[in-house]
Amino acid sequence: MTLEQRLISTIRDVPNFPKEGIIFKDISTIMLDPILSNDVLNHLVDLYKDKNIEAIAGIESRGFLFGYPLAIRLGVPFILIRKEGKLPYKKVSYAYELEYGRATIEMHTDAISEGQRILIHDDLLATGGSAGACAALIEKCGGKVVGFNFLVSLDFLNGEDKLKPYCDNIINLVRF
Repeated sequence: MTLEQRLISTIRDVPNFPKEGIIFKDISTIMLDPILSNDVLNHLVDLYKDKNIEAIAGIESRGFLFGYPLAIRLGVPFILIRKEGKLPYKKVSYAYELEYGRATIEMHTDAISEGQRILIHDDLLATGGSAGACAALIEKCGGKVVGFNFLVSLDFLNGEDKLKPYCDNIINLVRF
C-alpha cells in the first residue's frame, strides 16, 4: 500500500464538525500510528532534502506536528506562525479575511532574515486563506516563499489558487 493510500485509510472523517454540513478531516489518527508518522516524516525529508530550504514556517497549531520535526531533520530553523497574542517577544502581524470573519497571524521579528528561502507547512489546505496570509507575512519580512506543503488538500475548495501568486510549488500528500 502506498503512503497516500495508508494516509487515506487512516485519516478520520468527522461529520458536522466544526459546524453542520462540514466533514472534518481529522489527522490526529496519524499521530496514533508511530510507524506511519515516521514514514510521513521520512517522505517529507526525501522531498525537501535537496531543495535548498533555509527554514520551515509552521502554521499554528497542526502545522507544528510535522513541520518542526522536518526542520530538525533538514537542519534548518523552524518559524512559529501563531494566532494573534500567542508570541511573547517583539512580533510582526498580518491581518486577513476568512470566509467567516477576520484573523491575524504573527511571528517574531527576528524569525526571518532577508532573502531566506522558506517552506510553509500545514496539515490541511482548504481555501488557502491561512497559508496565503503566512506567505504574505513572510514576504513582508523579506523572506522568499519557495514552497507549500500540506498533508491534506480539499481540492474542491480551490485553495491552491490563492497560493500560486506566492509560489506554484505546492505539494499535498493526500487530496480529497
